[in-house]
Amino acid sequence: MRGSRLLNIFLVVFIDLLGFGLILPLLPYFAGQYGASPFLIGLLVASYAAAQFIGAPLMGRLSDRFGRRPVLVLSIAGTALGFLLLGLAEPLGKALASFVLSSPTPEQSQTLQYGAILGVMFISRVLSGLTGGNITVAQAYIADVTDAQNRAKGLGLIGAAFGLGFILGPAIGGALSTFGYAVPALAAAGLATLNLIGVIVLLPESLSEERKAELAKQERRALISFAGMMEELRKPRIGPLMTIRFFYALAAALFQTMFTLWAKDRLGLNAQTTSYLLAYVGLLSVIVQGGLIGRLTKRFSEAQLIAWCVVIQAVSLLAWAFTPSVPVLLVVLVPIAFSTGVLNTVINSAITRAVPPHEVGGALGTSSALESLSRIISPLVGGWLLGTVGAWAPGVVGAGIMTGVSVFVWRRPPISPEPLPVSPEVS
Repeated sequence: MRGSRLLNIFLVVFIDLLGFGLILPLLPYFAGQYGASPFLIGLLVASYAAAQFIGAPLMGRLSDRFGRRPVLVLSIAGTALGFLLLGLAEPLGKALASFVLSSPTPEQSQTLQYGAILGVMFISRVLSGLTGGNITVAQAYIADVTDAQNRAKGLGLIGAAFGLGFILGPAIGGALSTFGYAVPALAAAGLATLNLIGVIVLLPESLSEERKAELAKQERRALISFAGMMEELRKPRIGPLMTIRFFYALAAALFQTMFTLWAKDRLGLNAQTTSYLLAYVGLLSVIVQGGLIGRLTKRFSEAQLIAWCVVIQAVSLLAWAFTPSVPVLLVVLVPIAFSTGVLNTVINSAITRAVPPHEVGGALGTSSALESLSRIISPLVGGWLLGTVGAWAPGVVGAGIMTGVSVFVWRRPPISPEPLPVSPEVS
Protein backbone atom coordinates (compact mmCIF):
# COMPACT_ATOMS: atom_id res chain seq x y z
CA MET A 1 0.00 0.00 0.00
CA ARG A 2 2.80 2.39 0.94
CA GLY A 3 4.62 1.58 -2.30
CA SER A 4 1.58 2.45 -4.43
CA ARG A 5 1.13 5.73 -2.57
CA LEU A 6 4.77 6.65 -3.10
CA LEU A 7 4.44 5.81 -6.79
CA ASN A 8 1.34 7.99 -7.08
CA ILE A 9 2.95 10.98 -5.37
CA PHE A 10 6.06 10.46 -7.51
CA LEU A 11 3.90 10.76 -10.63
CA VAL A 12 2.22 13.89 -9.27
CA VAL A 13 5.55 15.61 -8.68
CA PHE A 14 7.06 14.35 -11.94
CA ILE A 15 4.21 15.68 -14.09
CA ASP A 16 4.23 18.96 -12.15
CA LEU A 17 7.97 19.43 -12.66
CA LEU A 18 7.75 18.30 -16.27
CA GLY A 19 5.37 21.18 -16.96
CA PHE A 20 7.51 23.60 -14.96
CA GLY A 21 10.62 22.47 -16.81
CA LEU A 22 8.97 23.16 -20.16
CA ILE A 23 8.92 26.93 -19.60
CA LEU A 24 11.64 27.63 -16.99
CA PRO A 25 14.63 28.04 -19.36
CA LEU A 26 12.50 29.83 -21.96
CA LEU A 27 10.94 32.50 -19.76
CA PRO A 28 13.75 35.07 -20.23
CA TYR A 29 13.56 34.63 -24.01
CA PHE A 30 9.73 34.71 -23.93
CA ALA A 31 9.61 38.00 -22.01
CA GLY A 32 12.56 39.41 -23.92
CA GLN A 33 10.74 39.31 -27.24
CA TYR A 34 8.26 41.84 -25.79
CA GLY A 35 10.97 44.29 -24.80
CA ALA A 36 11.62 43.18 -21.23
CA SER A 37 15.00 44.33 -19.91
CA PRO A 38 17.23 41.98 -17.89
CA PHE A 39 16.10 43.70 -14.70
CA LEU A 40 12.42 43.31 -15.65
CA ILE A 41 13.07 39.63 -16.43
CA GLY A 42 14.57 39.34 -12.96
CA LEU A 43 11.43 40.91 -11.50
CA LEU A 44 9.29 38.43 -13.45
CA VAL A 45 11.24 35.51 -12.03
CA ALA A 46 11.15 37.06 -8.55
CA SER A 47 7.38 37.64 -8.71
CA TYR A 48 6.76 33.89 -8.77
CA ALA A 49 9.04 33.38 -5.79
CA ALA A 50 7.48 36.30 -3.89
CA ALA A 51 4.02 34.81 -4.32
CA GLN A 52 5.29 31.35 -3.38
CA PHE A 53 6.86 32.82 -0.25
CA ILE A 54 3.29 33.43 0.92
CA GLY A 55 1.69 30.43 -0.77
CA ALA A 56 4.05 27.62 0.31
CA PRO A 57 3.53 27.87 4.11
CA LEU A 58 -0.18 28.55 3.54
CA MET A 59 -0.54 25.34 1.51
CA GLY A 60 1.50 23.41 4.07
CA ARG A 61 -0.67 24.48 6.99
CA LEU A 62 -3.89 24.00 5.02
CA SER A 63 -2.77 20.44 4.29
CA ASP A 64 -2.22 19.87 8.03
CA ARG A 65 -5.80 20.96 8.71
CA PHE A 66 -7.76 19.67 5.74
CA GLY A 67 -5.63 16.87 4.32
CA ARG A 68 -2.96 16.57 1.62
CA ARG A 69 -5.21 15.52 -1.28
CA PRO A 70 -7.64 18.51 -1.39
CA VAL A 71 -4.77 20.98 -1.08
CA LEU A 72 -2.93 19.25 -3.93
CA VAL A 73 -6.09 19.60 -6.05
CA LEU A 74 -6.26 23.34 -5.28
CA SER A 75 -2.56 23.84 -5.92
CA ILE A 76 -2.44 21.99 -9.23
CA ALA A 77 -5.58 23.75 -10.48
CA GLY A 78 -3.90 27.09 -9.83
CA THR A 79 -0.78 25.90 -11.63
CA ALA A 80 -2.82 24.89 -14.69
CA LEU A 81 -4.57 28.26 -14.82
CA GLY A 82 -1.26 30.10 -14.41
CA PHE A 83 0.33 28.25 -17.33
CA LEU A 84 -2.77 28.86 -19.45
CA LEU A 85 -2.57 32.60 -18.80
CA LEU A 86 1.13 32.54 -19.68
CA GLY A 87 0.45 30.73 -22.96
CA LEU A 88 -2.32 33.18 -23.85
CA ALA A 89 -0.41 36.26 -22.69
CA GLU A 90 -0.07 37.72 -26.21
CA PRO A 91 -3.74 37.55 -27.33
CA LEU A 92 -4.97 38.56 -23.88
CA GLY A 93 -2.48 41.44 -23.70
CA LYS A 94 -3.43 42.71 -27.14
CA ALA A 95 -7.13 42.52 -26.23
CA LEU A 96 -6.53 44.49 -23.03
CA ALA A 97 -4.45 47.10 -24.87
CA SER A 98 -7.23 47.68 -27.40
CA PHE A 99 -9.47 49.01 -24.61
CA VAL A 100 -7.01 51.68 -23.50
CA LEU A 101 -6.73 53.86 -26.64
CA SER A 102 -9.23 53.88 -29.45
CA SER A 103 -6.86 55.20 -32.14
CA PRO A 104 -3.26 54.79 -30.99
CA THR A 105 -0.25 55.52 -33.16
CA PRO A 106 1.83 52.49 -34.20
CA GLU A 107 4.41 53.34 -31.54
CA GLN A 108 1.76 53.72 -28.84
CA SER A 109 0.08 50.52 -29.94
CA GLN A 110 3.25 48.45 -29.65
CA THR A 111 4.18 49.97 -26.28
CA LEU A 112 0.70 49.33 -24.88
CA GLN A 113 0.56 45.81 -26.26
CA TYR A 114 3.98 44.87 -24.93
CA GLY A 115 3.16 46.35 -21.52
CA ALA A 116 -0.17 44.51 -21.35
CA ILE A 117 1.40 41.22 -22.46
CA LEU A 118 4.09 41.50 -19.79
CA GLY A 119 1.38 42.40 -17.28
CA VAL A 120 -0.48 39.17 -18.07
CA MET A 121 2.82 37.29 -17.67
CA PHE A 122 3.27 38.79 -14.21
CA ILE A 123 -0.29 37.84 -13.23
CA SER A 124 0.25 34.27 -14.44
CA ARG A 125 3.46 33.88 -12.45
CA VAL A 126 1.96 35.38 -9.28
CA LEU A 127 -1.04 33.03 -9.52
CA SER A 128 1.23 30.04 -10.06
CA GLY A 129 3.35 31.10 -7.09
CA LEU A 130 0.44 31.59 -4.70
CA THR A 131 -0.91 28.12 -5.43
CA GLY A 132 2.46 26.49 -6.04
CA GLY A 133 2.70 24.46 -2.86
CA ASN A 134 2.74 21.13 -4.69
CA ILE A 135 6.21 20.12 -3.56
CA THR A 136 5.62 21.13 0.05
CA VAL A 137 2.41 19.09 0.27
CA ALA A 138 4.02 16.14 -1.55
CA GLN A 139 6.87 16.15 0.99
CA ALA A 140 4.34 16.16 3.84
CA TYR A 141 2.48 13.30 2.13
CA ILE A 142 5.66 11.23 2.02
CA ALA A 143 6.34 12.03 5.67
CA ASP A 144 2.85 10.68 6.46
CA VAL A 145 3.40 7.32 4.76
CA THR A 146 7.04 6.60 5.65
CA ASP A 147 8.85 5.93 8.91
CA ALA A 148 11.92 7.85 10.08
CA GLN A 149 14.31 5.20 8.75
CA ASN A 150 12.96 5.34 5.18
CA ARG A 151 12.01 9.02 5.05
CA ALA A 152 15.18 10.28 3.35
CA LYS A 153 14.80 7.59 0.70
CA GLY A 154 11.13 8.51 0.25
CA LEU A 155 11.93 12.19 -0.04
CA GLY A 156 14.61 11.22 -2.54
CA LEU A 157 11.71 10.30 -4.84
CA ILE A 158 10.82 13.99 -4.91
CA GLY A 159 14.32 14.74 -6.09
CA ALA A 160 14.19 11.95 -8.66
CA ALA A 161 10.86 13.24 -9.97
CA PHE A 162 12.36 16.72 -10.04
CA GLY A 163 15.32 15.45 -12.01
CA LEU A 164 13.23 13.47 -14.48
CA GLY A 165 11.01 16.50 -15.01
CA PHE A 166 14.09 18.54 -15.77
CA ILE A 167 15.50 15.96 -18.15
CA LEU A 168 12.40 15.86 -20.31
CA GLY A 169 10.88 19.27 -19.60
CA PRO A 170 13.64 21.57 -20.86
CA ALA A 171 14.41 19.26 -23.80
CA ILE A 172 10.76 19.13 -24.89
CA GLY A 173 10.32 22.83 -24.18
CA GLY A 174 13.35 23.70 -26.27
CA ALA A 175 11.99 21.68 -29.17
CA LEU A 176 8.48 23.16 -28.85
CA SER A 177 9.87 26.70 -28.67
CA THR A 178 10.71 26.49 -32.38
CA PHE A 179 6.94 26.90 -32.90
CA GLY A 180 6.79 29.90 -30.54
CA TYR A 181 7.43 30.45 -26.85
CA ALA A 182 3.70 30.29 -26.05
CA VAL A 183 3.51 26.66 -27.18
CA PRO A 184 5.53 25.19 -24.25
CA ALA A 185 3.39 27.20 -21.80
CA LEU A 186 0.18 25.80 -23.29
CA ALA A 187 1.67 22.30 -23.22
CA ALA A 188 2.51 22.84 -19.53
CA ALA A 189 -1.11 23.87 -18.88
CA GLY A 190 -2.27 20.64 -20.52
CA LEU A 191 0.10 18.56 -18.38
CA ALA A 192 -1.12 20.31 -15.21
CA THR A 193 -4.71 19.52 -16.18
CA LEU A 194 -3.81 15.83 -16.64
CA ASN A 195 -2.06 15.95 -13.27
CA LEU A 196 -5.18 17.40 -11.66
CA ILE A 197 -7.30 14.58 -13.05
CA GLY A 198 -4.76 12.02 -11.86
CA VAL A 199 -4.81 13.35 -8.28
CA ILE A 200 -8.62 13.34 -8.19
CA VAL A 201 -8.88 9.80 -9.57
CA LEU A 202 -5.80 7.97 -8.28
CA LEU A 203 -4.30 9.61 -5.18
CA PRO A 204 -5.73 8.54 -1.79
CA GLU A 205 -5.61 10.83 1.22
CA SER A 206 -2.66 10.14 3.52
CA LEU A 207 -4.34 11.50 6.66
CA SER A 208 -7.33 9.76 8.20
CA GLU A 209 -10.24 11.83 9.51
CA GLU A 210 -9.17 10.98 13.05
CA ARG A 211 -5.62 12.09 12.35
CA LYS A 212 -6.79 15.35 10.76
CA ALA A 213 -8.96 16.05 13.80
CA GLU A 214 -6.02 15.30 16.07
CA LEU A 215 -3.73 17.64 14.13
CA ALA A 216 -6.41 20.35 14.13
CA LYS A 217 -6.46 20.24 17.94
CA GLN A 218 -2.69 20.27 18.27
CA GLU A 219 -1.87 22.81 15.54
CA ARG A 220 -3.43 26.11 16.59
CA ARG A 221 -1.12 28.53 14.80
CA ALA A 222 -2.34 30.86 12.10
CA LEU A 223 -2.34 29.48 8.56
CA ILE A 224 0.49 31.84 7.69
CA SER A 225 2.51 33.76 10.25
CA PHE A 226 5.81 35.53 9.71
CA ALA A 227 6.23 35.64 13.48
CA GLY A 228 5.77 31.87 13.51
CA MET A 229 8.46 31.51 10.87
CA MET A 230 10.88 33.57 12.95
CA GLU A 231 9.95 31.48 15.98
CA GLU A 232 10.96 28.32 14.14
CA LEU A 233 14.29 29.89 13.20
CA ARG A 234 14.97 30.42 16.92
CA LYS A 235 14.21 26.83 17.92
CA PRO A 236 17.42 24.95 18.84
CA ARG A 237 16.50 21.76 16.94
CA ILE A 238 15.14 23.21 13.71
CA GLY A 239 16.65 26.72 13.67
CA PRO A 240 20.13 25.71 12.43
CA LEU A 241 18.58 23.55 9.70
CA MET A 242 16.38 26.43 8.54
CA THR A 243 19.36 28.79 8.58
CA ILE A 244 21.38 26.41 6.41
CA ARG A 245 18.35 25.92 4.16
CA PHE A 246 17.99 29.65 3.54
CA PHE A 247 21.61 30.52 2.80
CA TYR A 248 22.18 27.38 0.75
CA ALA A 249 19.01 28.19 -1.23
CA LEU A 250 20.26 31.76 -1.72
CA ALA A 251 23.49 30.53 -3.31
CA ALA A 252 21.76 27.79 -5.32
CA ALA A 253 19.16 30.27 -6.61
CA LEU A 254 21.93 32.53 -7.91
CA PHE A 255 22.97 29.63 -10.10
CA GLN A 256 19.49 28.42 -11.04
CA THR A 257 17.83 31.76 -11.80
CA MET A 258 20.84 33.26 -13.54
CA PHE A 259 21.90 30.20 -15.54
CA THR A 260 19.91 31.05 -18.67
CA LEU A 261 21.10 34.67 -18.79
CA TRP A 262 24.63 33.58 -17.84
CA ALA A 263 24.70 31.02 -20.65
CA LYS A 264 23.48 33.63 -23.11
CA ASP A 265 25.93 36.32 -21.96
CA ARG A 266 29.03 34.26 -21.10
CA LEU A 267 28.89 31.48 -23.70
CA GLY A 268 26.51 32.96 -26.31
CA LEU A 269 24.09 30.01 -26.13
CA ASN A 270 20.55 30.08 -27.55
CA ALA A 271 17.33 28.87 -25.90
CA GLN A 272 17.51 25.35 -27.32
CA THR A 273 21.11 24.71 -26.23
CA THR A 274 20.44 26.11 -22.76
CA SER A 275 17.38 23.86 -22.46
CA TYR A 276 19.46 20.80 -23.33
CA LEU A 277 22.05 21.75 -20.70
CA LEU A 278 19.32 21.97 -18.08
CA ALA A 279 18.08 18.56 -19.23
CA TYR A 280 21.61 17.29 -18.56
CA VAL A 281 21.42 18.75 -15.03
CA GLY A 282 18.12 16.92 -14.61
CA LEU A 283 19.76 13.65 -15.64
CA LEU A 284 22.49 14.16 -13.06
CA SER A 285 19.84 14.88 -10.40
CA VAL A 286 18.02 11.62 -11.18
CA ILE A 287 21.26 9.67 -10.80
CA VAL A 288 21.96 11.31 -7.43
CA GLN A 289 18.50 11.43 -5.90
CA GLY A 290 17.00 8.37 -7.53
CA GLY A 291 19.97 6.03 -7.21
CA LEU A 292 22.62 7.33 -4.82
CA ILE A 293 20.76 9.05 -2.00
CA GLY A 294 19.49 5.81 -0.43
CA ARG A 295 23.01 4.34 -0.36
CA LEU A 296 24.54 7.56 0.91
CA THR A 297 22.10 7.90 3.82
CA LYS A 298 22.78 4.30 4.85
CA ARG A 299 26.54 4.75 4.83
CA PHE A 300 26.81 8.31 6.18
CA SER A 301 24.84 10.32 8.72
CA GLU A 302 22.74 13.26 7.58
CA ALA A 303 25.07 15.60 9.50
CA GLN A 304 28.09 14.25 7.60
CA LEU A 305 26.35 14.58 4.23
CA ILE A 306 25.36 18.18 4.94
CA ALA A 307 28.86 19.09 6.15
CA TRP A 308 30.65 17.74 3.07
CA CYS A 309 28.11 18.83 0.47
CA VAL A 310 28.14 22.49 1.51
CA VAL A 311 31.90 22.47 0.87
CA ILE A 312 31.45 20.77 -2.53
CA GLN A 313 28.80 23.34 -3.44
CA ALA A 314 31.12 26.25 -2.55
CA VAL A 315 33.98 24.92 -4.68
CA SER A 316 31.77 24.00 -7.66
CA LEU A 317 30.00 27.38 -7.76
CA LEU A 318 33.41 29.08 -7.84
CA ALA A 319 34.39 26.84 -10.75
CA TRP A 320 31.12 27.70 -12.54
CA ALA A 321 31.92 31.41 -12.23
CA PHE A 322 34.98 31.05 -14.48
CA THR A 323 33.81 28.29 -16.82
CA PRO A 324 35.13 29.17 -20.32
CA SER A 325 33.31 26.66 -22.54
CA VAL A 326 30.52 24.12 -22.82
CA PRO A 327 32.80 21.04 -22.38
CA VAL A 328 34.17 22.46 -19.13
CA LEU A 329 30.63 23.38 -18.05
CA LEU A 330 29.52 19.77 -18.49
CA VAL A 331 32.17 18.73 -15.96
CA VAL A 332 31.44 21.55 -13.50
CA LEU A 333 27.72 20.76 -13.47
CA VAL A 334 28.40 17.28 -12.00
CA PRO A 335 29.43 18.39 -8.47
CA ILE A 336 26.81 21.17 -8.54
CA ALA A 337 24.04 18.65 -9.28
CA PHE A 338 25.43 16.15 -6.75
CA SER A 339 25.65 18.58 -3.84
CA THR A 340 22.32 20.20 -4.69
CA GLY A 341 20.53 16.85 -4.88
CA VAL A 342 21.93 15.61 -1.58
CA LEU A 343 21.34 18.86 0.32
CA ASN A 344 17.76 19.27 -0.90
CA THR A 345 16.85 15.76 0.23
CA VAL A 346 18.82 15.48 3.44
CA ILE A 347 17.94 18.90 4.87
CA ASN A 348 14.22 18.32 4.33
CA SER A 349 14.47 14.84 5.81
CA ALA A 350 16.20 16.25 8.89
CA ILE A 351 13.53 18.95 9.21
CA THR A 352 10.70 16.39 9.25
CA ARG A 353 12.39 14.57 12.14
CA ALA A 354 13.18 17.74 14.11
CA VAL A 355 9.52 18.62 14.74
CA PRO A 356 6.48 16.75 16.11
CA PRO A 357 4.27 15.03 13.51
CA HIS A 358 1.55 17.69 13.70
CA GLU A 359 4.06 20.37 12.64
CA VAL A 360 5.59 18.55 9.64
CA GLY A 361 3.48 20.28 6.98
CA GLY A 362 4.04 23.70 8.50
CA ALA A 363 7.79 23.14 8.93
CA LEU A 364 8.19 22.04 5.33
CA GLY A 365 6.08 25.03 4.30
CA THR A 366 8.43 27.32 6.20
CA SER A 367 11.38 25.63 4.52
CA SER A 368 9.81 26.22 1.10
CA ALA A 369 8.99 29.80 2.05
CA LEU A 370 12.63 30.45 2.94
CA GLU A 371 13.65 28.98 -0.40
CA SER A 372 11.09 31.23 -2.09
CA LEU A 373 12.54 34.23 -0.24
CA SER A 374 15.94 33.33 -1.66
CA ARG A 375 14.38 33.26 -5.13
CA ILE A 376 13.08 36.78 -4.59
CA ILE A 377 16.49 38.10 -3.65
CA SER A 378 18.73 36.11 -6.00
CA PRO A 379 17.23 37.11 -9.40
CA LEU A 380 17.43 40.80 -8.50
CA VAL A 381 20.94 40.63 -7.03
CA GLY A 382 22.14 38.16 -9.66
CA GLY A 383 20.76 40.24 -12.53
CA TRP A 384 22.49 43.33 -11.20
CA LEU A 385 25.77 41.47 -10.68
CA LEU A 386 25.68 39.92 -14.14
CA GLY A 387 24.79 43.20 -15.84
CA THR A 388 27.12 45.57 -14.00
CA VAL A 389 29.99 43.49 -12.62
CA GLY A 390 30.35 40.56 -15.00
CA ALA A 391 29.07 37.11 -15.84
CA TRP A 392 31.45 35.61 -13.28
CA ALA A 393 30.03 37.61 -10.35
CA PRO A 394 26.93 35.50 -9.44
CA GLY A 395 29.10 32.38 -9.14
CA VAL A 396 31.69 34.09 -6.97
CA VAL A 397 29.04 35.55 -4.65
CA GLY A 398 27.31 32.15 -4.44
CA ALA A 399 30.62 30.49 -3.58
CA GLY A 400 31.21 33.12 -0.89
CA ILE A 401 27.80 32.43 0.65
CA MET A 402 28.45 28.69 0.70
CA THR A 403 31.85 29.24 2.27
CA GLY A 404 30.07 31.01 5.13
CA VAL A 405 27.58 28.15 5.37
CA SER A 406 30.48 25.68 5.50
CA VAL A 407 32.03 27.50 8.45
CA PHE A 408 28.64 27.58 10.22
CA VAL A 409 28.04 23.85 9.68
CA TRP A 410 31.49 22.71 10.72
CA ARG A 411 31.48 24.90 13.86
CA ARG A 412 27.88 24.07 14.83
CA PRO A 413 26.53 20.68 13.71
CA PRO A 414 22.90 21.31 12.68
CA ILE A 415 21.39 17.97 13.73
CA SER A 416 20.88 17.25 17.42
CA PRO A 417 21.99 13.76 18.52
CA GLU A 418 19.19 13.73 21.13
CA PRO A 419 15.90 12.06 20.06
CA LEU A 420 12.85 14.29 19.61
CA PRO A 421 10.68 14.28 22.75
CA VAL A 422 7.30 12.69 22.02
CA SER A 423 4.34 14.15 23.87
CA PRO A 424 1.49 11.87 24.96
CA GLU A 425 -0.85 13.82 22.68
CA VAL A 426 1.17 12.97 19.57
CA SER A 427 2.02 9.35 20.29
